[in-house]
Amino acid sequence: MSTREGVVRPAGAGDLDRIAEIFSHYVISGVSTFEEVPPVVEHWRQRLDDLADRRLPFLVAEVGGEVIGYAYAGPWRPKPAYRHTVEDTIYLAPGWTGRGWGRALLGALLAGCAHTGVRQVIAVIADTGDDASVALHRAFGFTHAGRLGGVGHKHGRWIDTTLMQCDLTPAGD
Repeated sequence: MSTREGVVRPAGAGDLDRIAEIFSHYVISGVSTFEEVPPVVEHWRQRLDDLADRRLPFLVAEVGGEVIGYAYAGPWRPKPAYRHTVEDTIYLAPGWTGRGWGRALLGALLAGCAHTGVRQVIAVIADTGDDASVALHRAFGFTHAGRLGGVGHKHGRWIDTTLMQCDLTPAGD
C-alpha cells in the first residue's frame, strides 16, 4: 500500500534495527507487551526468517525513508492443527499513533494473511486503559472472543488481556 505520505511494504533485514528500537520503547515504558527485556536484533532476524519460511506477512510502514511502524502475523499455537490460525502484532513508533498507519498496517496484514490461506486471525490486546487497539481491530471485523483477567504482571500491576478474532474464511467454505 502506498500513500502520498509513505508506504506499507514487506520488512527486510535493513529494517530490523528500527523494528527493535520501536519495540524496545514499549517493552521498557508500557504494558502493551508482556516482554520485560527488549529483544536484540538477532531475535528479529530469526523472526523475519521464520515468518518468511511460513509464508506469513511481516510488514513495515515507512515515511520519508524512516520505518515508523511494523506488523506481522505469527503462529497462534505450535500444534499442527492450528497452522491456519495466526496472531497479529502491530506497533507504531511514538508520535505516529492516531495518523492512520495502524489501519494501513492491519489492512495490508489481513490481506497478506488471506493470500497465504490463513483462516483465523487472533488479536491478544493488553488492557492498557486505552481502547484504540480494540477499536482498530473492531473496524476490521474482529469480534470479541474473550477476556483473560490478571494474566500478566508488569510495572507493578496485574494486566488483563482482551481476545479478538477475525474470520478470513472465504465465503462458501
